[in-house]
Amino acid sequence: MKILVTNDDGWYAKGIQTLVEIMRPYGEITVIAPKKHQSGMSMAVNLGRSPIAVKRIKDEPGVSWWYLDGTPSSCVKFGIDNIYFPEKPDLVLSGINHGGNYGTAYCYSGTIGAASEGALAGIPSIAVSLDAFKADADFSAVSKLFPAILEKLIENHSRDYGMIYNVNFPALPASEIKGVKLAKQAVMRWEREFQPFDHKTFEMLSVMTMGRSADDFPIPEDGEEQYMMVGEVVNDSAADPLADMNLIRQGYVTISCHRLLSHDLEENARLAALGIESEL
Repeated sequence: MKILVTNDDGWYAKGIQTLVEIMRPYGEITVIAPKKHQSGMSMAVNLGRSPIAVKRIKDEPGVSWWYLDGTPSSCVKFGIDNIYFPEKPDLVLSGINHGGNYGTAYCYSGTIGAASEGALAGIPSIAVSLDAFKADADFSAVSKLFPAILEKLIENHSRDYGMIYNVNFPALPASEIKGVKLAKQAVMRWEREFQPFDHKTFEMLSVMTMGRSADDFPIPEDGEEQYMMVGEVVNDSAADPLADMNLIRQGYVTISCHRLLSHDLEENARLAALGIESEL
């Protein structure tokens, strides 16, 4: 099996290093991941015909490592169009993300965006995340439990176009995880998201400081103030037993299934019944 592995935390992150070790028995791996941290990029791509740096970092038995100085989705595009072409990988795996990608966080995630890019190309695609932001997070439970989940998802992967499987692990030892549950997205929102920038607060999210230097932080111009997005999460699905956020907090691994095509045929039918269509 030809496996393309990427993430949004950067090629050096512990999560992607762990995922590569998990995947070694399954086939030939190509890692093409961002040069620097790229959280929150969703399916953004690098446009504008500006130069994009790419580097083949190293080759190991069964694994080639590349970075691209761009978004996670751009990494997958480059892998498909430049490394594998005219063939395609058999599987796109994105992760293991440092931090959960459940609920409406799904909409912003670069990890999910990379998996979505694989699905856009018609390739079975899976995103994997651990609900822990620290750079040295403990991925041992993912290493132990993900292979069985992966094998079931590969064997039973939907043939429908644009299917993405989103797997989230709680930050617990494997012995404390209660099981695996199919879930739906929790409805989440953030309040007071913009707070004055503070280096100490930023450094607490140590995964976001990896691969960065002081030069990456712009010096404010006269009259400018600097803010950072942190915010407080509000769970509007707190009473929903199927919501992924709740199940993760109860100690379950969650799998949620998403379609790349987001059209709503039921809403089309509702509006049609109201007579919104017409011939001009």
